[in-house]
Amino acid sequence: MQTSRRRWPVHPVFLTLVLVLFCNAIKIGADRLYEKKYFEWIKGKRVGLITNNTGVDSRLQQTAERLRAQTGVQLVALFAPEHGLSGAAQAGDPVVTTAAVYSLYGDNRGPTPEMLQNVDVLVFDIQDVGVRFYTYLSTMFESMKSAAQNHKPFIVLDRPNPVTGRRIDGPILQPGYESFVGIFKIPVRYGMTIGELATLMNAEAGIGCDLRIVPLKGWKRSRWYDDTKLEWVLPSPNIPTLDTATVYPGLCLVEGTNLSEGRGTTKPFELVGAPWLDSERLARSLNNLRLKGVYFRPQAFTPSFSKHQGEVCQGVQVHVLDRDDFEPLATALHVCSLIMRQHPDQFQFLASHFDRLAGTGQLREALVRGDSVEAILKSWEPELRAFDKLRKKHRLYR
Repeated sequence: MQTSRRRWPVHPVFLTLVLVLFCNAIKIGADRLYEKKYFEWIKGKRVGLITNNTGVDSRLQQTAERLRAQTGVQLVALFAPEHGLSGAAQAGDPVVTTAAVYSLYGDNRGPTPEMLQNVDVLVFDIQDVGVRFYTYLSTMFESMKSAAQNHKPFIVLDRPNPVTGRRIDGPILQPGYESFVGIFKIPVRYGMTIGELATLMNAEAGIGCDLRIVPLKGWKRSRWYDDTKLEWVLPSPNIPTLDTATVYPGLCLVEGTNLSEGRGTTKPFELVGAPWLDSERLARSLNNLRLKGVYFRPQAFTPSFSKHQGEVCQGVQVHVLDRDDFEPLATALHVCSLIMRQHPDQFQFLASHFDRLAGTGQLREALVRGDSVEAILKSWEPELRAFDKLRKKHRLYR
């Protein structure tokens, strides 16, 4: 006689959820550092850790705390970038060196020989946002130079590019426009992880440090940050969400004008305006352009700090409807171009800052001449094609 095994029903929704979580699960460098292969790089060593509040593993455990708990590893120094170790300082505010933390955003932009005297190896664990003018890239660049000059291995715990690793966009940084918001000749949106970018800069800038990458596992270039199922930790006070990071590669250029870019509101970089702006006219004109993946809605706002603090600004909110189609740099240029035409007596460039962000003076000059946005975008294409070839040499992931 045959006996039948009892089969417990599996709810299809539960099965789908399990499959989604399994397929999308990734490991970041902060998880993988403790695998035997990579742990050998720090075992028995005195570690200096360059980090901030984003330096966590996939379970939100701080990398600094995990290192302190490891047997056979000494965490002897902490280094903080712009915004400080906690990530609370506002943009541009100095980060002060204390007895517990060395500042890399003040008089020193990279560790000094004195700071590294008792350090055997430097570890870098900070989340970037995939954009050239985010200063964490410059902190990494200067720290890699310090590591090379002081003969210290430099380990990058790799992290996903939040806005995917597919798209490159914007002008390449031009000679003479180097600054801490543009330290090396890459486009505004470079389409690489922080680890891939470290390999590119180490080779192409001739840094030549002993660079080691703890790679991602399971990440694909097409993934947005929320596709990874990792929790979002604010990279800085004015990048509170992935929505902010999505518009930031373009709308940050508004910083270089007398328009408010929404700092001092709950929607930084998603709001653009000024007390004198005709919001209805601007929104209508922008929507008539039928830009890909975006809609503009008139919105008044009052910044609590930064430009136009305490003043009611008339402006627009940038609503991204399809982030894969949305082009943040093209959008920002159309916003500036239209406002220049609609308010020629009020709109102003903050020329030096705009040029630093753009990495060139040619973009501002083209807008002032009245060049079409389409012509400006087309002018970037040859250099972007050349950079894409260079980028492929240093890619670690598909």
